[in-house]
Amino acid sequence: MRGYTPNITGMILLAGALMSAGPAAAQEGIGGPVGAAIDGLVNTVFFTVPILGVDVELIVIWMAAPMLLLTLYFGFVNVRSFRHAWQILWGKYQDDSAPGEISQFRALATALSGTVGLGNIAGVAAAIAMGGPGAAFWMMMIGLFAMTLKFTEVTLSVKYRVIHEDGSISGGPMHYLRKGLEARGLARLGTILAVSYAIVALPSILQIAQVNQAYSQFSNVTGLNYPWMFGLAAATLTGIVIFGGLRGISRVTSILVPAMAAVYVGAGLFILLVNITQIPAAVGIILNEALKPEAGIGAIIGAIVVGMRRAVYSSEAGLGSATIAHAAAKTREPVSEGMVALLEPFIDTVVICSMTALVIVVTGAYRIDGVDDIQMTSAAFNSVIPGFDWILAIAVLMFAFSTIISWAYYTSKVWTFLFGDSNASVTTFRLVYCAGLVPGAVFTVQQVFDVMDSVYFLMAVPNIIGCYIMAGEVRKDLGSYLARLRAGDVPTAEQLAARAQ
Repeated sequence: MRGYTPNITGMILLAGALMSAGPAAAQEGIGGPVGAAIDGLVNTVFFTVPILGVDVELIVIWMAAPMLLLTLYFGFVNVRSFRHAWQILWGKYQDDSAPGEISQFRALATALSGTVGLGNIAGVAAAIAMGGPGAAFWMMMIGLFAMTLKFTEVTLSVKYRVIHEDGSISGGPMHYLRKGLEARGLARLGTILAVSYAIVALPSILQIAQVNQAYSQFSNVTGLNYPWMFGLAAATLTGIVIFGGLRGISRVTSILVPAMAAVYVGAGLFILLVNITQIPAAVGIILNEALKPEAGIGAIIGAIVVGMRRAVYSSEAGLGSATIAHAAAKTREPVSEGMVALLEPFIDTVVICSMTALVIVVTGAYRIDGVDDIQMTSAAFNSVIPGFDWILAIAVLMFAFSTIISWAYYTSKVWTFLFGDSNASVTTFRLVYCAGLVPGAVFTVQQVFDVMDSVYFLMAVPNIIGCYIMAGEVRKDLGSYLARLRAGDVPTAEQLAARAQ
């Protein structure tokens, strides 16, 4: 059983340690003090408790509970509002005069750029390698319930966002935890949770998983082995984009994400069409591995735990990160942006992850020995579409890049919340963020996912506490919005245009 030793300070110091790792670690991952720090971080975050004779990571229960409880509490808003969410996304209720920096579509595109990508491509493969094909089923199920948690946190983020004099927006858990709880007479608790969130979120500056898996595919197809040069190139390109601010980021992601997603999903659907007669058997394998009663409850719980870890990485529901992008959406209705946001886990985890899992299973790629990351997905696609590993390499580079620049925006808001938004502070952040990308390619896949899983799950602790406390407020706002919608009091874009004439 993993022991529990509080090590928050060590976690924060890990950022500096990672950047100082020497090139000697390039082939075997990073060991020594940095490797020990990673192990200590994992042991702290993924502390286990015995349930039905099985050691279950307590943080996983912490993440799963609000997804289920809030779905019930809001009357399955993830299902009831699904159609309306698409209507909002495609501009039926677009209000260009509303406060905000970007359209609701661009807000979703920016947020999706932080989720659609390696979590769906490499994350699914890692889940299957660690927990068998059944872990993919639990990823999908968790994604369905994650829609409600994403709705909750984004609604709060838009409601309590900060609109600056120049029209720019600051939002996210740091603000809705502080302002939302202050409005409920819990100012001290709100400040504690807001600052705690910012502190544990700061190490997410290290987007090493994106660089690591992009390099893995790049190196595989080219045969080149220059991890430090690859990391330096990634840092340089990121710096060019992030110095352009949110509008520059949203312009890039609104083009890259749909284009790369279309290529990847199109290829995946083609492979499934070619293997259409094998799909029922593949579904049977996934379901049997997910439930497999002959293996006992321990095996089922194990698959659920792996599925949860990868689903959180894929959808980011509960982390509060995507709320920072959604807070900048042009809208006067916080609930409407929450509904747009609930589409994220559906698109990235329910649809794309499920497609990836089916492709891996129907092609038999999950049986390849020694493959436990994006190379499993690459082998699956390449077995049906020869040469697709090159296309996948390009797609992965684009996905990784869009995710990196989206997280640059997220973590910049965390940084300025803690250290202020002076020019010197912002410039320092951008330099630190880019420098943190450089060593990403030298880690092992286990190390990068251990670090990112640990950081992400820690972010969920203060964020979910706040969501629980303010759930009643969100339900009241949801009821009010739906009542006004039924009464025709929520104007459409067409009605707004008519009024403006």
